[in-house]
Amino acid sequence: MNKAQIVINVVLVAAVAALFVIVFSSKPEQKQVEVAAVAPEGQLPVAYVNLDSILQGYTFALEAQDKLMTRQENARMELNQKARTLQNEMVDFQKKLENNAFLSRQRAESEQQRILKKQQDLENREAQLTQEILQENQQLQAQLADTILSYLKELNAEGRYQMIFSNNAKDNILLSVDGYDITAEVVSALNARYSSKGKK
Repeated sequence: MNKAQIVINVVLVAAVAALFVIVFSSKPEQKQVEVAAVAPEGQLPVAYVNLDSILQGYTFALEAQDKLMTRQENARMELNQKARTLQNEMVDFQKKLENNAFLSRQRAESEQQRILKKQQDLENREAQLTQEILQENQQLQAQLADTILSYLKELNAEGRYQMIFSNNAKDNILLSVDGYDITAEVVSALNARYSSKGKK
């Protein structure tokens, strides 16, 4: 009876081992079949987008960039105008000081303090505008990145690609055959989505 149990145990161990071999050897083949079904014949399941081209072709990016540039120009105009006014007041103060036009030393010092405060206010305003524009630019970049990534996830919902690379002016991908660059497809889809949101 012990011999019968040993034989049964040996058979069971062999059966379990055979089962493990079948299961683990069949998995890679199934994965290869799945990848082959997703990727076009003879093409790797990868793609890339040219971010420079997206920024030059995506309507939202162009409009946002124009808005940011207008904001920068307006800030520059405001600061230049205030700087000219301050410069004129400083020149006027210097002339009055040289011609002893102030009725008292206290009046001259008071005017000097007013001009120095105006200069400090101008410097503070410049720092504030610079910070605001920097924050707007960072928000724009984050929004663009989020929009592009969101669309790429949607595009690849069915597992068409294993990887999608980004490229900037041929920095990362120096050469590729046709079919791997999906920039035009992405720009077209992003513009269609942006246009439809604008109409609502």
